[in-house]
Amino acid sequence: MWDGRRVSRPVQWLYAAIATLVLVVVGLSLALLLRLPPRVVIMSTGTPGSDYDLYAQRYRAILKRSGVELRLMPSGGGVENLRRLNDPHSGVSVGFAQSGLTSEELSPEVRSLGTMFYQPFWFFVRGALPSSPRDILSKGKVSIGPEGGGTRVLAAQMLALNGVDLDNLRALALTTQQSAAALLKGDIEAAAMVTSWDTAAVRSLLASSDVSVVSFPRSDAYVALYPFLTKLTLPTGVGNMATNRPANDVFLVAPKASLLVRDDLSPAIQYLLLEAASQVHSQPGIFQRSSQFPAPEEMDVPVSKEARQYYKSGPPFLQRYLPFWLSVLVSRLLVLLVPVIGVAYPMLRGTPALYRWSMRRRVLKLYGELKLIEVEPHTAANAADLLGRLQRLEDRANRLRVPLTFAPFLYELRDHIQLVRSSLAHASDPLNSP
Repeated sequence: MWDGRRVSRPVQWLYAAIATLVLVVVGLSLALLLRLPPRVVIMSTGTPGSDYDLYAQRYRAILKRSGVELRLMPSGGGVENLRRLNDPHSGVSVGFAQSGLTSEELSPEVRSLGTMFYQPFWFFVRGALPSSPRDILSKGKVSIGPEGGGTRVLAAQMLALNGVDLDNLRALALTTQQSAAALLKGDIEAAAMVTSWDTAAVRSLLASSDVSVVSFPRSDAYVALYPFLTKLTLPTGVGNMATNRPANDVFLVAPKASLLVRDDLSPAIQYLLLEAASQVHSQPGIFQRSSQFPAPEEMDVPVSKEARQYYKSGPPFLQRYLPFWLSVLVSRLLVLLVPVIGVAYPMLRGTPALYRWSMRRRVLKLYGELKLIEVEPHTAANAADLLGRLQRLEDRANRLRVPLTFAPFLYELRDHIQLVRSSLAHASDPLNSP
């Protein structure tokens, strides 16, 4: 034990540094805990029953298993999804959109998690196929998709390439499901839709003998003019083998749907969405190979750095083996502990040496005072003063408390005090004067 009433300045600085480090650790811990991924994420989807809506419901079920609520917000489609993603006050962090609707300049705060599936551009008409697109469009009412959807944008682009002005059409803003129902009942003459092969509306129209699907024999030209499109081939009879619908191979063009996020969305949530996307979109289909999607393709906006890392090496190590929230906490703590250990380790390693130096210094300080007494001239005139100083020094040495390992230094000091006292007594004795 040592005298706790006085602590040397170096030890005081050490205590202050350790206390500061603890406060920093606590502060950083609180900051990291406050920045944990959100438990509720809002996703802008599409019209009820659309590709975006159905896929988003599957995403929601997968994220729910990890304790994250994916709240779905219906929309008119990709255009409205992008409008919400570009608005930081909308609350929307995730959404689907087909390629060709935006750019990095138009959506600077939006990032892609990759392409997820093809969305072919379908054009269905009642009855047999007319000889030209103008004949199709002059027959009556045509559905070109709702406002806010990608179908309307791509339909306008395709019609413009063929010299057709959208304003001259009797265009209706019907959803994919509404268009299919109206076309089968004969309420409209034609319908454009951008949706996947798996949509029930497409399957029903392809199988119907009352409806024909338009082929695009110049599909290579469309792709050349709009590089965000891909040429696809719909095989003969795939809609209905019994009735051979369609009767010939059909050439289609298709944008790809991307999963888009705001760039401030938590990386942990992005990885969770990518895991869900791999489960939902990696199966083979009529137009895609197994594991072709999701893919790290930059269509309109850059792929996020988290997505690039995911496609390169998979999910983070901890997220592979631990529950989602536990992996997030552990990863945050590791990020915190690395710099803390880097600072604390040398401090802790140097503490024993600093402690030993502090204990020795307390004894050596008294040795310094003893040396001053020893070197002063020893005369009868100042003997009383020197002996008084020496006695006070001895009293301080007797009150000094040090650990057992440093006790020999203290005993030596006491012995040396006695030697100086003897020397003083000898010098002040008149009988010893020359």
